[in-house]
Amino acid sequence: MLTPSLYRGLTTAATPAILLALHLRRRRGKEDAARAGERRGIASLARPPGSLAWMHAASVGEATSVLALIERLRCERPHIGVLVTTGTTTSAELMARRLPDGAFHQYVPVDRAAWVERFLDHWRPDLALWIESELWPNLIHATRARGVPMALVNARISERSLAGWQRFPELIRPTLAAFDIRLAQSTADAARLSALGAPDADYVGNLKFAARPLPVDAATRQALGDALGDRPRWLAANTHDGEEAIVLDTHRAQAIPNLLTMIVPRHPNRGDAIEMLIRSAGLTLARRSRNEPVTGSTQVYLADTLGEMGLFYSVAQQTFVAGSLVAVGGHNPLEAAHFDTAILLGPDRRNNAAAAQMLIDAGAALEVGDPAALSRKLADLLASPGRRSTLARNARAVVVQHEGVLDAILARIAPILDRMAP
Repeated sequence: MLTPSLYRGLTTAATPAILLALHLRRRRGKEDAARAGERRGIASLARPPGSLAWMHAASVGEATSVLALIERLRCERPHIGVLVTTGTTTSAELMARRLPDGAFHQYVPVDRAAWVERFLDHWRPDLALWIESELWPNLIHATRARGVPMALVNARISERSLAGWQRFPELIRPTLAAFDIRLAQSTADAARLSALGAPDADYVGNLKFAARPLPVDAATRQALGDALGDRPRWLAANTHDGEEAIVLDTHRAQAIPNLLTMIVPRHPNRGDAIEMLIRSAGLTLARRSRNEPVTGSTQVYLADTLGEMGLFYSVAQQTFVAGSLVAVGGHNPLEAAHFDTAILLGPDRRNNAAAAQMLIDAGAALEVGDPAALSRKLADLLASPGRRSTLARNARAVVVQHEGVLDAILARIAPILDRMAP
């Protein structure tokens, strides 16, 4: 039976394997070699004086959703500093660009007891907020042991995660009980938290609705818009391996000779492989990472850069939110909902199930069950600009309808914040 104590011992005994895994990840570019010490709890920055709120967000999606909370906290309570931890290099790059003054980023330590204690010894947080779905037992229990108030915010527990955690009830139950506040991102997630033994799991709204529109540089938007002109176009956003081939087949199936397909891969370092795929499909391309211009003969624009998703949403007439036609779980469709673009969603939407279903039910997004449906529904939208406009308008209305979620979340953690900085 796996308990927190046994888990702590097993992760300590696994130190050689953990070090090897980190080494291999660095060789593959999945770890930041210059900041490798942070993964072992060795801080690369000094702790600022005064009260410190620590927010842990696993990767890009979670980090993006928490930005609005950080900005609001810094605005209303400027005497509270904010430490944000994530585990991926792409999320670190995002944080470097978008964190407000008074907030800063570190990589989360790997969940080994000695590294966790080192991390906590240095940062001494006054509040810990865990965002969405990543639960590290050693880090959670060590934080609780120091008397730090903790809140689980916008928690997401998929059916798969529920089944996995139910195999270890003696580990997950006390881990969830360590939090003072447990807020789920949907009523279904709250029910799954309760099924795992979380006391008082509640739903006050989905934090992702509070996210501001992704940034768009006006001059860059103007230049790209001029280059695209009035060409019909669509965007495949956050694609993964296996989806680009579907996107290219979809492009070739359309009866519009001057259609432009824009592909933004989730991981830009896959650009070379995607370029080879495009060329083998017999299509012409321009590649943004090489500053290649879009011309009248360009059929595919490969946007293999970071931090420009808002730009491409802003010029897309219709958008397929990817990670949903392969077994990835789908990416956040609310990012696209802020822009004037019709949204298409594949069947695997488990990472954002509640938000995706809300858009579908409101007539703000279209389901595509398979590659053939993607091609067919894209063709319908390309032929029906009025339908596209209706979908986009409905999506923006859904976002506006749920803008109060940030107030609701802040109200729940306000008593803790008041003790830190009235």
